[in-house]
Amino acid sequence: MTQRYDWCTPLYEECRTSLPSRSLGCPSASKRKRSKAGAISSSVVGRSVTGMTSEPLGSSVAAWEHHGARQGFEVVFFGSDGSGSLSGCTTAVEAGEAFAVEYEIVLDARSCTRSARVVCRSSTGRSVVSIAADGRGHWTINGTAAPHLDGCLDVDLESSALTNAFPVRRLRLSPGEQADAPAAYVRALDAEVERLEQRYRRLDDAAGRSRYDYCAPAFDFRCDLVYDGSGLVIDYPGIARRAR
Repeated sequence: MTQRYDWCTPLYEECRTSLPSRSLGCPSASKRKRSKAGAISSSVVGRSVTGMTSEPLGSSVAAWEHHGARQGFEVVFFGSDGSGSLSGCTTAVEAGEAFAVEYEIVLDARSCTRSARVVCRSSTGRSVVSIAADGRGHWTINGTAAPHLDGCLDVDLESSALTNAFPVRRLRLSPGEQADAPAAYVRALDAEVERLEQRYRRLDDAAGRSRYDYCAPAFDFRCDLVYDGSGLVIDYPGIARRAR
């Protein structure tokens, strides 16, 4: 019997009413990342979110316009059966290289990634990777154990603005709290899987939106991410802005 997860039950109204302005004005920034070692903080897992509703992500659709580091578009569809599954696609051009990335991701009740299948296409060819996790920080890549990902609970796709929702939904930080959230990071052009160290610090809300100071030290990258009440990114400076 399929267990139903709150994270992927219907949220059409949230997706429909929380759209931002079409003006982007984002500075250029690259999300091409290199990995480092690090630890995850689990002390805040499962806590309620102040200023962010527990509204689930929906069995509907969300979309982002990618602008700044790349030019493109991303669409994701949430599973209608509430099983924690979602699928999406990004098509874009970055540094003169056109690519398309299709993905299928399954999350558990805590918003931890349990599996992902990613298909990358570019001028260099087609690459496919399947990764799986036990929800306790152990991973396999195409069926082979991946100890370099030990401690990671989330997948992060280089091509996606969606996947920054996963640690925010999982950690449920209160304003002023922060946590490390290393991720299994999948490259856009060749589907290589690396460890990516990330940190999220919850800022004070603004205009009814949740805000996080996000950093990826390996890339010397830092920005303030803005989320809607369901935990979907609205504004990712230099990367993407919500279109639907």
